[in-house]
Amino acid sequence: MKKLIAVACAALLSQWSVAQDKGILGQENTPNVKLKSINIGDCKWTEGFWANKFDVAENAMVPYMGEVLTGDVGHALNNFKIAAGMKEGKHKGMRWHDGDFYKWMEAAMYVYAQNGDQSILEEIDGYIEIISKAQEEDGYLQTFVQLTDAVDRYENRKYHEMYNSGHLLTSACIHHRITGQRNFLDIAIKHADLLYSIFSPETKQYGRFGFNQTQIMGLVELYRTTKDKRYLNLAEVFINNRGKYKVEDHSTTEGYPIGDMVQERTPLRKSSEAVGHAVLALYYYAGAADVAAETGEQALVDALDKLWENVTEQKMYVTGAVGQAHYGASSHRDKIEEGFIDGYMMPNMTAYNETCANVCNSMFSYRMLGLHGESKYADIMELVLYNSALSGISIEGKDYFYSNPLRMVHGSRDYSQHNTETPHRLPYLECFCCPPNLVRTIAKSSNWAYSLSNNGIAINLYGGNRLDTKLEDGSTLILNQVTNYPWEGLVNISVEKCKKEAFDIMVRIPDWANGTTVKVNNEAVNAQVTPGNFATINRKWKKGDIISIDMPMKATLVEGHPRIEEARNQVAIKRGPVVYCMETPDIPKDAGILDVYIQGNAPLVASYDKDLLGGVTTIETTLLLRTNQSDNKMYNTVDKPVFKPYKTKLVPYFAWSNRGDAEMTVFMPVVWNDL
Repeated sequence: MKKLIAVACAALLSQWSVAQDKGILGQENTPNVKLKSINIGDCKWTEGFWANKFDVAENAMVPYMGEVLTGDVGHALNNFKIAAGMKEGKHKGMRWHDGDFYKWMEAAMYVYAQNGDQSILEEIDGYIEIISKAQEEDGYLQTFVQLTDAVDRYENRKYHEMYNSGHLLTSACIHHRITGQRNFLDIAIKHADLLYSIFSPETKQYGRFGFNQTQIMGLVELYRTTKDKRYLNLAEVFINNRGKYKVEDHSTTEGYPIGDMVQERTPLRKSSEAVGHAVLALYYYAGAADVAAETGEQALVDALDKLWENVTEQKMYVTGAVGQAHYGASSHRDKIEEGFIDGYMMPNMTAYNETCANVCNSMFSYRMLGLHGESKYADIMELVLYNSALSGISIEGKDYFYSNPLRMVHGSRDYSQHNTETPHRLPYLECFCCPPNLVRTIAKSSNWAYSLSNNGIAINLYGGNRLDTKLEDGSTLILNQVTNYPWEGLVNISVEKCKKEAFDIMVRIPDWANGTTVKVNNEAVNAQVTPGNFATINRKWKKGDIISIDMPMKATLVEGHPRIEEARNQVAIKRGPVVYCMETPDIPKDAGILDVYIQGNAPLVASYDKDLLGGVTTIETTLLLRTNQSDNKMYNTVDKPVFKPYKTKLVPYFAWSNRGDAEMTVFMPVVWNDL
């Protein structure tokens, strides 16, 4: 009898697992989105830019980071071992270091989903076993608090327990979707049940506690995985509590800035300006978008629309980076760190632009893409991925930037006084939140390439890949994408298998891609092809059909809004989705980056160099080097500047600081007149 019951239970579990959606966002039954995630692993990069980046992630980024975090330098696994009673010692690393380890585990699982390497799964399952032993009987799991005698549970929000919780829940859901196993998921459920028991009741003690809002996304994913609505309700509680309570120092807030820094002055539904810590804000907005996708609440969506517009139209750099300043003040005069300041206030040299914030910008846009089905959100995802995200990691995948300025000048800053800004990438950052966040994004990027629509598929990102997925009606669709994007603008997508009935293929036309043509089997499509929109092609597709998208790849000069004072009379160079920079290895040794001027009428010639920086397209042009510029005094009398032309090349911004210590700038003053 026991054997029969066991078999029945196993069959039931198997059936539940098969039905379980396996998307990055588990949206199988999400009612209020226009585009949904494809299943993890349905799209694989095959060749070209992102295939190369994934190869580096698979063979360098994830293994190296694992060595760091499971060793004595990163010490993250050691913290779990000590909490589990398997090792003697003290907690090391930041208070939020558990979350960094969960993010790395998530990245490793995306790699496993692509290559099926059983050793990865065995390694991760070994770590899950350690984590399960570290978890306390009632579900509590925060190694910093567990290993610090002077600290109590949920005593102070500065210990970032919610941040760790959010990444735990998300990583566990992803592990379950990829493997079907419950070992990690059960840990997450046990922990979430504890959170619900503590934070679901309305109490002033904990009303302002959940300020680092990764737990909102994690709770929604746990709801989508288990169908237990308590987790969705708790996610909504954390949203509703923002702006609900009086902003004043309290025993749970001491030691960390209050107010706009943690988005608690204004209720989200009344918010129209992005404020405070950029990472906390964008995790918050992304989580709220997840909640809105489930509840359909229009007030949330309206607020998120305003916030997205505020970020992208007033507080985002040309690279897609966000979070202009390390320190500053909000419009309410609240102290902020690592975050948003006033609109159009965009310093170049002191730009903070934390790698996490940039990645979060793309995460927020990915969710807005789902809510609205509009290609402008994928434009921002792409802009971030090619520029302000990838700039956070070196070409070989083992050195990191925390902040990503748009100008680097030697001697301009005393980096010994900064805890996160550095003049070059480092193999380990004491605050290690950014590296695993970026690496998991690179590892999962193929899962952002396509989305499911009600009647077909949307192409969000371009790159050599193969898609083998099922549409919303359960029919199989196999596409093969061949392209040398972003270095070339031609993309060919062939249909290998599809249903007989007509369905949509939505082709994203980037906002910069004026003059794009879209053809099927060499014939122009009967669809509107407009930059900044999807071109929706509806037809009865058949095996062998080829969609050809040809996007002109012209290098252009880009200027900022007139209110961006630091970019007045300066321009950046952009080609396709890639932003370029000038780096000192490409100018004479006796010249500095501040001597560089753009000659406005000089040709900009794209040239691919397979041996440079892992293979990149450079922009060859003739610059002007000023030879009579003095920087000895604060102000100097000037007559006519003296320039000399210098033929050189610009490199993609993401690839700078890979040729030794260097100065760099994205924006350069422009001289328009012939000299």
